[in-house]
Formats: sequence, structure tokens, C-alpha cells
Amino acid sequence: MKKSFFATLFILLAVSAVFGQQTDVSGFYQTSIKTNTTGMYVLGGWAIANIAGGAVGWANSGGSTKYFHQMNLFWNTVNLGIAGFAFYNNLNSSISGLTDSMMMQKHIKTENLYLINAGLDLIYIGTGFFLKHLSTNSPKRKDILFGYGNSVVVQGGFLLVFDLIMWGVQHNHRLDFLANASFSFQQNLDFKEIALNIRF
Repeated sequence: MKKSFFATLFILLAVSAVFGQQTDVSGFYQTSIKTNTTGMYVLGGWAIANIAGGAVGWANSGGSTKYFHQMNLFWNTVNLGIAGFAFYNNLNSSISGLTDSMMMQKHIKTENLYLINAGLDLIYIGTGFFLKHLSTNSPKRKDILFGYGNSVVVQGGFLLVFDLIMWGVQHNHRLDFLANASFSFQQNLDFKEIALNIRF
């Protein structure tokens, strides 16, 4: 009984010591949010430029070029909405009440989202090429299919590069953090599991 008591006391003291170490997960997560916000500036800037260029091109061109600009405008209206929504959420996000594990989980969720989006971007690019292929067998709809196809390829290509860069930056940010604070952070999580399983 005494051995069990002292063993439990030792574990609890070890837990306290580890929790006392500074892992600065909050600083890590705040940098993660700032990186995402910067990304939304880039996406929003791309969207605004394409909306403006698309409106001018749509009004002043004909044939497949007209539909290329038209799709650019439509596509980037959605991009602007996504960027605006994410930007708003980032500015209004709060880390109060979040544990270290919760902040890390949120970061990983965002990191994975960029990778999933990159996969979707490949589908967009493939769809664009498919539309261009269809245009060769549809004389009546050749211009719209070819113009839309070119636009989807361009927009999908930009998003693919954007999402892969954002994933790479956030992925490296996490690896760098864990490399510098892996002992304290990992031991923190491990001792949490031990503490939860202590039975008096």
C-alpha cells in the first residue's frame, strides 16, 4: 500500500514538473493563425485581381476569351468569399480556454485541410482539360467550353500551388516546433495519459 502511494506521489510530482515547463504552444498556435491570415490576404488579393480583370475582359472580348474572363470572375467571387470568411474567423479566434493539445489538433486540422484542398485542385485542373477536350467535339459550344476549361486550369493551378505552399509552411512550422520542444510537449501528453489512469 505504501509502495503504491509513493509510486503515485512520484508520478504526480513528475506530472507537475513537466506541466511547469514552458512549451509555448500558444505562441506556436498564434504564429499558425498569423500564417493562415497572410495566406488569406494572398488568396483575397488574387480573387480581387481576377474579379476586376474578369469584368473588364468579359465586357471587352469575344469568343473563348470572353468566357475565360467570365469564369475567372465567377470562380474568384467564391474565392473572395472563402478568404473573407477565413480572415474574419482568424481575426476573431481566441486561444483562451484551449489546452495545448486542442491548439495542436486545430493546427493539424488546418494543415490537413490544405493537403485535401490540393487534391481537389488536381481534380479542378483535370476538369478544365476535360472541358477543353469536349470543346473539340461540340462546335456550337466550343467557345464556352474552351474558355471555361482554360479558366478552370489556370484557377486550379494557382490554388494547387497556393495550397501546397501553405501546407508546406504549416507542416514545417509544426515539425520545427516539435523538434525544439518535443521532450516537454510529448512528455506532457504522456504524463496526462498516466495521470488519467492512476487508481488509488
